[in-house]
Order: sequence, then C-alpha cells, then structure tokens
Amino acid sequence: MTASFEYRAILSKIEDLVSDEDRQRLNFLLGDDPSQILSENSLIGEAFCALEAFFEGNTISDQDYDYFITVFMTIHCYDTAKRLKDYHANENQGTVSIEEICSHDNEEDKIGHTALMFDQSDRWTSAESKTSTSSSVFVHNRKQLDANQSYWSNRILKKSFNVYHRMLISIIVLLGVISLPLVIVQTRKHIERSSQLKQAAKFINAAQQYYINVQYTKALENYDKALAIQTTIFAEFHPDLAARYENIGLVYFDMGHHSRALENYHKALDILQRALPSTHPDLASLYSNIGLVYSRMGDHSTALQNYDNALQIQQKILPPTHPDLAKTYNNIGSMYSHMREHSRALENYNKALEILQRTLPLTHSNLATCYNNIGTVYSDMGEYTRALENHQKALEIWRKALPPFHPNIGKGYNNVASVHSNMGEYLLALENYNQTLSIQKEVLSPTHPDLGTTYNNLGFIYSAIGQHTRALENYSEALKIRQKHLPLTHLDLASTYNNIGTVYSDMSEYSKALESYEKALTIYRKSLPLTHLKLAKGYNNIASVYFNRGEHARALEKYKKVLEIQQKVLSPTHPDLANTYNNMGAVYSAMGQYTRALENHKKALAIRQKTLPSTHPDLGTTYNSIGTVYSAIGQYTRALENYHKALKIRQKALSPTHSALGGTYTNIGIAYSDMGDHSRALKNYKKALEIQRKALPPTHSAVATCYNNIAGVYSGIGEHLRALENYDKALDIYRKSLPRTHPNLAKSYNNIASVYSNMGEHPRALENYKKAFEVLLETLPRVHPNLATAYNNIGVVYYVMGEYPRALENYNRALEIQLQVFSWNHPAISTTYNNMALVYFAMGDRPRSLENYDKVLEILQKALPGIHPKLATAYNNIALVYSDMGHHSRALENYHKALDILQRTLPPTHPNLASLYSNIGLVYYQMGEYARALENNNKTLEIQQKMLPPTHPDLAKTYNNIGSIYSYMREHSRALENYNKALEILQRTLPSTHPNIATCYNNIADVYLNMGEHSKALENYNQTLAIQKLTLPPTHPSLAKIYFKIGLTFTRLSEYSKALEYYEKAVQTSRTVL
Repeated sequence: MTASFEYRAILSKIEDLVSDEDRQRLNFLLGDDPSQILSENSLIGEAFCALEAFFEGNTISDQDYDYFITVFMTIHCYDTAKRLKDYHANENQGTVSIEEICSHDNEEDKIGHTALMFDQSDRWTSAESKTSTSSSVFVHNRKQLDANQSYWSNRILKKSFNVYHRMLISIIVLLGVISLPLVIVQTRKHIERSSQLKQAAKFINAAQQYYINVQYTKALENYDKALAIQTTIFAEFHPDLAARYENIGLVYFDMGHHSRALENYHKALDILQRALPSTHPDLASLYSNIGLVYSRMGDHSTALQNYDNALQIQQKILPPTHPDLAKTYNNIGSMYSHMREHSRALENYNKALEILQRTLPLTHSNLATCYNNIGTVYSDMGEYTRALENHQKALEIWRKALPPFHPNIGKGYNNVASVHSNMGEYLLALENYNQTLSIQKEVLSPTHPDLGTTYNNLGFIYSAIGQHTRALENYSEALKIRQKHLPLTHLDLASTYNNIGTVYSDMSEYSKALESYEKALTIYRKSLPLTHLKLAKGYNNIASVYFNRGEHARALEKYKKVLEIQQKVLSPTHPDLANTYNNMGAVYSAMGQYTRALENHKKALAIRQKTLPSTHPDLGTTYNSIGTVYSAIGQYTRALENYHKALKIRQKALSPTHSALGGTYTNIGIAYSDMGDHSRALKNYKKALEIQRKALPPTHSAVATCYNNIAGVYSGIGEHLRALENYDKALDIYRKSLPRTHPNLAKSYNNIASVYSNMGEHPRALENYKKAFEVLLETLPRVHPNLATAYNNIGVVYYVMGEYPRALENYNRALEIQLQVFSWNHPAISTTYNNMALVYFAMGDRPRSLENYDKVLEILQKALPGIHPKLATAYNNIALVYSDMGHHSRALENYHKALDILQRTLPPTHPNLASLYSNIGLVYYQMGEYARALENNNKTLEIQQKMLPPTHPDLAKTYNNIGSIYSYMREHSRALENYNKALEILQRTLPSTHPNIATCYNNIADVYLNMGEHSKALENYNQTLAIQKLTLPPTHPSLAKIYFKIGLTFTRLSEYSKALEYYEKAVQTSRTVL
C-alpha cells in the first residue's frame, strides 16, 4: 500500500455517496480498525486504492464502468453498483462525474427484473364479426412466446450466475474479517434466495407453455405460484411483481374475464407508476394492454384514454418514426372505428401506415395489418370497393412474404370474403372463406379457436343464401371447438349461440331460436356490466323473435331495454341507436301505429344522415322502411319517393346483383301494385327476380318471394293460370328449402287458395286454406295474428259458398285472437269486422251488417290518415248497405265520401275508382236514374279498358252491369250485346262451372224472357241451373230463384205441369233455407 494512501478521506467520500444499507455493510466489513483490514485484505485494499484514483479524477469513462462496478461490489456497496449499472444502461453519456452517477435515483438492492413481458405485436382477432378487424392487432402476441422464453430463460440463468459470483466474493471477503458461523448463515441465505428464484422461474416457464396451449387454468395456477414466491423475495413495488400481475391479467383477458384482467393490470400499473419514471416504455405497454381490455368490454372511451396515455409517453421518448408509435396509432384508430368516428379512425390508421412505410420493407406483415384495418373502416362506411382494394393489398403482401399455409394468408382471405359478403357476393365470399379454412386445417389443430371463427363465418354465408342446414352444421362446429377451450361464460360462446338462434329464427323455429338467444344473454349477464352493448345485442335478438311470432308488445318491451342501454353508453348520434329506432319503427308499423312508426324511422334517418356517407347502404335501408310505412297508410307517391331514394343509394353502393337491390325493386313493385299500375308492378317484380336469381341459389326464399309477387299481379289482372304457375314455383322452392311447418309454406298455400277462390273452385280453395292453417297451428302460439288471418281466409270461402254460419264461426275465432294481441283500433281487426258485415249482409241482416261496418269505420278513422284508401273502402261498404236498404241518398253520401278520398290519393285510372263508379251507377240504377247509372258505368268501363287486359273478369262484370241498365231501359238488343260480351270473357277465363258464368246465363235468359223468346230463355236458365247444381249446396237460395224462373218460363210456354214441378222445387228449397 502506497504512503499517499489516505483511506479515511476516501471512506468519507464513499459514505457521502452510498445508501444507509451500503454504509452499514461497509462499516461492518471494516470493523473497528480499518487500517488493519486494509493491510491484511489485499482485495479490499486494492479496491480503496482504485477508488482513490477515481476520486482524484472525479470522472469515469465508458471504459471504466465495469471496473468501477466491481470495486463497489468488492466493498459490499451493492446499491451503488446497481445505480452504476442502471445509469450506464439508461444514460450512456460517456465521461461523467462520480457524484452524478452515484446520486442517480434508484431503490435498495433487489433481484433484477426477470419478467416475461409481452410485446404489442400482431394478433388476428376476427372474433364474431364477419370481418377480421384486427383492431388491436399489436397487443399480446402469443406466437412470439417461444423466442421470448429463450431470451428470458438466459436472462434468469445470467442473474443466477451473478448471484453466485457475489456470494463467492462475499465468502472470500468475510473469511478475512468474521467468524465461520456467520459466513455459513449468510451463504445459506444467498442459496435459499437463489433456489426460490429458480423455482419461480420454473413456474413462469410452465405457465407460459400452458398459456400457449390455451390451458388457461393451469397457466394461472403456475403464475400464482411464481407470484407467491416473488412476493416473499422482492420489495412491495418491485417491477417483477408488476410483470406477474400483467401475465395473470393477460390470461384472464383471453379467458374473457375482463374485470379480473383489469384488476391485475391495475395492480401492475400501481407498481410501475411507483417504481419507474413516468415516461418509462413499460408503462406505455401496460396502458396499451389496459386499453385493449376496455375495448373488449365495449368501453371504447376509457380504452381510448389509455391508448392516449401510451401515446403521450411514446411521443416523448421515441423518434417520430418508431414502430411502437405505429402500434399505438393503430390501437387508437381501432377505438375510433368502434365508436363509428370513421374519419378519425382513418386518420390514425394512416399515421400508422405512414410510419411503417418509412421504416419497414414493402412486404412486411405489419404493413399488411395496416391495410387490413383501413379496409375494415371503409367497409364500415359502406365503401366496399375501397375496402376490397385495401384487404387485397394486405393479402398480396402476406402471400409474397409468408409460406403458402401461413395463418395470416388465411386471415387475408377471411377479410376479402367479408367484403364480398357485405356486397352480397355470397359465392365469392364462400370461396374465400373456404380458402381460409383449408389453410387453417393445414397449420392448426382441429380444435383451434381460429377454426371456430371460420366455421362461424361460413355459417353466416350459408344462412344468407338460405342453406339453413349447412349454416347450422358450421355453427355447430364452431360451438364444439369453443366449448372445448373456453370457459362457459366466454363471449365467443355467446356469439355462437346468437348465430345459431338467428338460423332457427330464419327457419321460423322460434322456440329453438329463443332458447339459443337466451343462452347468449345469460352469458352476457354473467360476464359483462349491465350497461354493456352486448347485453343490448342479446335483448335485440330476443325482441326480433317476439316480433316474428307476432308478440309485438313483448318485442317492443325488449327493444326499449336495448334503447335504454344504448342511450346510457353511446353518443346520441351513434349508428346503433339508429338500428334500434328502425326496429321499433317496424314494431309500431306491425301494430298499426303508423305515426309512431314514422317517428322512429325518421329518428334513425336523422342519425344516419349525420354519421354516414350519403351513399351508405344503411341509409338505403332507412328510406326503404319509411317507404313501407307510407305504403301502409296509402300514401303511395311518398312511398315511391322513398323507395327510389333507397334504390339510388343501393345502386351506387352495391354490386348490380346484390340481393338488397332486388328487395328495393320488390318494394317499388308493391307500391305500383297497390296503385293499380299492374304493368309497372310486374316490370319491377321481374327485375327483382332477375337479380335474386343471379345473387342467390335457385332455392332461396327471396327467389320464391319474387315468384309470389309476380303471381299476385297475374291474379290481380285475372290471369289465373299464370298466377297459379308462379305460385306453384314459389311453393316448390319452399318445399325444397324449408321444413314442412315453415310459415312461408302456409303463405304459399294461402296464395294458391286465393286463386282457386277467384276461379270459383271453392273446394280446392278451402283445401289449400286448411293446409295453410295446419302449418301455422304447428308452429305458432294459439293467439298469433297469422292464425287469425287463416281463420279469416277460411271464413271467406265459406261465405262465398253460402255457408254463412261456418263463415261467421271462423270470423269470430279470428276476432277473438286479434282482440288479445292487438289494440282495439288495429286495422287487422277492422278486416274481420268487415268480413262479418259481409256475411250479415248476405244473410239479409242489414242492421248487424251496418253495425259491423260502422266499427270498421271507427277503427280506421283512429288508426289511419283521413284520406287513406281503406277509409274509402269503409264508406263504400256502408253505402252498399244503405243502397240495399233503399236509403239511396245516404248511400250516395257515403259513396261520394269514398270518391273524394280516392280521387285525391289514387291515379285517375286506378281500378278502385272504376269499382266506385260502378257502385254509384248501381244506386242511380236503383233510383231509376238510368242515364246517370249508365254514365258512371261507362266511366268504369273506360278505366278498365285502359288498365286491364281485354279478358279480365272485371270487364265482364261491367259489361254485365251495363247490360242490366239497358235491360231496364228496354233496349234489349244493347242489353244482350253487353251480356254476351261478359259471357265471352268469362268463358275464356273461368272454368265452365264458375258461378259468374251461371249469372251471365241467368241475365241473358231474363232478357230473352222479357223479349218473349221463351225457348232461348229456357235454354239459358237451364245452363244456369246446371252450373249451380254443381257448385252450390242443394239448399242454396240461388237455386230456389232459378227454379222459380224456369217455372215462370214453362208457364209462359203453357207447359203447366213442368211449371208446377219447378215451382214446387223452388218452394221446397226456400223452406229448407228458412
């Protein structure tokens, strides 16, 4: 030791720099006689000499750090050594003063941070949307764990070596200054601590493996064991404890236990905020992870706040083109995307893209992820062409950069498929989803969660194209996979139950649909806050089932729950609110509350106009819904105006063969049909059919709907055979694609029955109505509105067949149901009262007929606008009764009220106007004002000749009426001319036994009888009788009348015995009726 060595001065400087614990250890080491220790222990003496040289210079350089650290370790100043290490690692500033280094803030000596920290890397999270959004694609990548494990395992071993090294130095030093027992105690403590660290490391490694293999419970067990060990070793706020909490939080996150994930992440955050500087990168990473949890919980604003915290840190410590900044911009973009703030989402995604384009190769996977996310936003905006462009860029990058069966390539196909699905290009979507599936089958285990997602997406496509059985097969595969790997309350399970419920709902198996939806809702209730949007989704699905089952009050109750949740957590202009207002509008419309329906649809429109581009398909949907309400209240011009707005949007936003376009043409066709413009209706229905046949499989229900609509037009213009042909095509599709109890089959049977009824084939009509009724009885609750409709239809046939008691029986059953499910003023109830009025009228009970017509009028005046065409119908029917009662002035008063409405609401050539002129003509006819009667019937004929084919039955009716007027005016030849025109039409369009043909023969016979041509009269009366015997029951009043007329003719022919025979038949039939 040199003479210049002044250990006391050096010791004083050291004591000024070190912590209390270092000072205590150093004093213990030197004891009462430091000079003796320094002279006897060369290692410690050399350390003091080295420190003397450093203090003289007062600085150290980069090259001195390792030696300087060793010196402090030698004299047991571990805190100072740690400060030196941290300072050198973090600052790296070259030559600096010793005081600056040693005053660098750090904690007491602790074991180093050996946590497995998860980088924010690419993660494919297609979840349950049809698009793989990758909205938080840079957080929690399980794929990198193997590499990270190796790194951290080496780090742990290195730490263990450092501990042993320090133990060895301590033993060497201590042997020179203290007794052997104390050395043994200290050594044992070091060994125990080292052993515990090694054991904790084993638990951590095991936990990581279990996590990789999706064995979450075992992963948690091992992380908890590691945490228990580390808690006994480390100080309360040691970063390694934060790492464990973060690991545990990640496992809970993947299990769907978001509240427990947050609990652990916040514990980690509390530690790191105390242990690290406020701008430390680990804090940024943790804020990102917390943001992801809030995102999955639907709390996007809180998620955004955490991502912003991460961004603020990164902007302070990272260069502007650092990849971590790109990751955070991506996550922020994801939140804005969820919040439907598409422009801000695009702004952040483009910032991420700009950074990655400047720092990464053009084929880097993260660039593909950026394009993918941008594509998703464009898809949400309805800009499907730009969405497809970006998703295809992503796919192209992955195909160039990755092996052919890499999962990301499958992801690319998945996203391309999603856009094709949104565009209605279901076959292209199916092709791409199958590409995804084939890749996943090559690289993933048969029960991998990603396979579950793809089966889920395939299920959606099969459902969309009407292949419900295959849809259920794929959803069931998804469910099996998820049930094996996920806890019973995981949200992905709920999503699958929802999808299965939707298929059952489409199949009209409402009980099964409700069961699946309830399972999903139960999961949401157990795992989410009461105001979470997924709970709103669950209530929404259940509401849709109640709506389809005709339980409108219960549907409305559930939709109001949806609205209540959304109003608490969403902005007033959020698109999801628009969806709910739209749904509520549909319910109010079905309940006949059209004002409230319009009110809700217009709320939806206002939101969508504020938040969506002018060509977004959802705007088209809203205009379509508004059009439907206007059509229901008879405002066809406004209905068409809205339908054309919907059509214009969809033509811009969708492919020319998108199914939704077909739906819009269908609605336009319905409006024209209601306006009596059959040619335009048919033109639009045929456009719809052309689109649906290109867009959908030939057995899809939408194709059947088109055939039904076309048939309806043919039925309306009296082309019954063409109507039957198209109704049969629809029925054939339903039989092939639907279960035998599906309501659409009932609709088909109803439609076919209506044609047979119009053709006068009442037994076949009744047969089909009963088939429809049997289907509905199997699938619907006993008080469903559709059952009421079925009873009404059957009642109509009995009415036409003259079986009035049976008609009334069915009408009363219909009314009983309707009064239970509708409010008293629902338009459907008015239909039943109307039918009952017709029966009472036919039975000659005019007061009861009038009583029921007045109920009809009262309901419609409450439920509909004052100029609705249905009000005109009510006035028309009341007028008919007054006319029959001989109250001609009151009849004309009501007819003119009807005429005023129809002239204001319908085009001048509408068939309903033609019918009304005919009825007015009848009153004038009854009043003996034949000229005015003829004038009105000629107005009817003029309209019909313009609007109807020359063989339409309504033309025959008008010719018949004109013939009757000429007959009373004694213009027999003109009467016969018109009666024969009517007969010619009916013989060409109706079966030879149709009752209307019998009526024509009867009228012709009456003219011949009045002309004195008795043989010709008898010939025509016998034609009438032959038909009526085939079509009417033997006790029908019409038979009594014809027997009497034949008897009268035989009397005129002086064939009295034959006359008496027919008179007796007439009397006998009349007695039976009475």
